[in-house]
Amino acid sequence: MTPSLLSLYVRSRGLPGAAAALAVLFAASRWSADWLVGRPFFDTGARVPVVVLAPVLAAAVIGLSLRTHSREVDRGAPLPWWRWRAVHLLALTGPAVLWLGVAVPGDPAYFGAPTLVRGVLGFTGLAAAGAAVLGARLSWLPPVLYGGAVYLAAPRTPGGAAAVWAWSMQPGAQPAAWATAAVLFAGGAALVAFRGAAPDSRG
Repeated sequence: MTPSLLSLYVRSRGLPGAAAALAVLFAASRWSADWLVGRPFFDTGARVPVVVLAPVLAAAVIGLSLRTHSREVDRGAPLPWWRWRAVHLLALTGPAVLWLGVAVPGDPAYFGAPTLVRGVLGFTGLAAAGAAVLGARLSWLPPVLYGGAVYLAAPRTPGGAAAVWAWSMQPGAQPAAWATAAVLFAGGAALVAFRGAAPDSRG
């Protein structure tokens, strides 16, 4: 990997812009969480909207960065593109997991850093799969639609079957929720790494 080729890849995927957007998101998440908790009649549960929304937005930013300007050029280049895409995804997901995990403090047994980390992994997997199937421009749809639906429909009582289908709304250490998020991330990452982003529709 030559420095010039790495620089070209970084600029063509808009990685500096994606990193800047994630940094703004982290700052806004921290401020919003603290502001909500400081409102009258709220407690640590006030952070729940931020805990759910911040990973969705982070996943959307990461998904949009997976665009490919020319699949034909990529196919013609004698490079192991799956490795480049995998490193690309991990290079944005890693800081998102780390920074969001410390940006929104909370009770780990309720909704805190573990829920945020799990959310980033699961929703990023959905965004990566969306990029591979729908194209990078629409990669935000799966995490946004699924995240919104689960936020509205998740039961108040954690555990059980909801730990699988409503994994993003599970407080504390729910093994089934973690397993679901891990499978989503691994599956989405593998799909976009080996297939690349689908062509964006121009209609």
